[in-house]
Amino acid sequence: MSKTKVALVTGAGSGIGRATAIELAGNGFAVGLLGHTPSELEEVAELLRNSGAEVERLDADISNEGEMSAAVARLVERFGRLDAVVANASINGTWAPIEDITTEEWDKTIAVNLRGTYLTLRFAVPHLKRGEGGSIVIVSSINGTRTFTTPGATAYSATKAAQLAMTQQLALELGRHRIRVNAVCPGAIETNINDNTTVRDKDATAIPVVWPEGEVPITGGKPGRAEDVAELIAFLVGDASSHITGTPIWIDGGQGLLR
Repeated sequence: MSKTKVALVTGAGSGIGRATAIELAGNGFAVGLLGHTPSELEEVAELLRNSGAEVERLDADISNEGEMSAAVARLVERFGRLDAVVANASINGTWAPIEDITTEEWDKTIAVNLRGTYLTLRFAVPHLKRGEGGSIVIVSSINGTRTFTTPGATAYSATKAAQLAMTQQLALELGRHRIRVNAVCPGAIETNINDNTTVRDKDATAIPVVWPEGEVPITGGKPGRAEDVAELIAFLVGDASSHITGTPIWIDGGQGLLR
């Protein structure tokens, strides 16, 4: 068994997942990079290998039970342990009036964001229990937990609210196994998640309000960086946060306070 702590990061090919993998590798973790775009994952893997980190690339769809089971098993087979899980992968999905969202669109958002989180933890938790405890960080959002003004984002907000409920439920369930569970709730962050967003009839669901100039107060309106979230996740994974569990942390530069 490796003496190096091992972290699983989903959605590791880009955005917050990529930044988190780099941050954790820099903190001495071996990292399992899980995602569904091999070219992106390999780019991150090569970057980490060149920095001297141990890496396992895991090609999987987080909503697919068989693929997730095999991916987690492969990671543990490689390193012999699992100490941290960052359940980050998600999509924005379709943002539209509730009567316009199709069942297929609704189900896809639920499958990736909620079923994917469930499957990640279902297969990872047994390995955390067999170790000396560990840390789970679920990447939720200000949407559905602090704000509800994103036009048409009902399915997305529902999954993010559910992720926070999972965080708090599992913090109690897994506490006896010395496993901590926390959630980070980003606001606007510079990532490519908008590439998987479909928006229809925005005006039909938009809230009629004029925001102050600069919607993110602490940065003068600019979105945060993926690295900002990665550094928070690294804190929650590390020993410095050993007495923090069941806690949502909003990382939005004050954006949610305006909404």
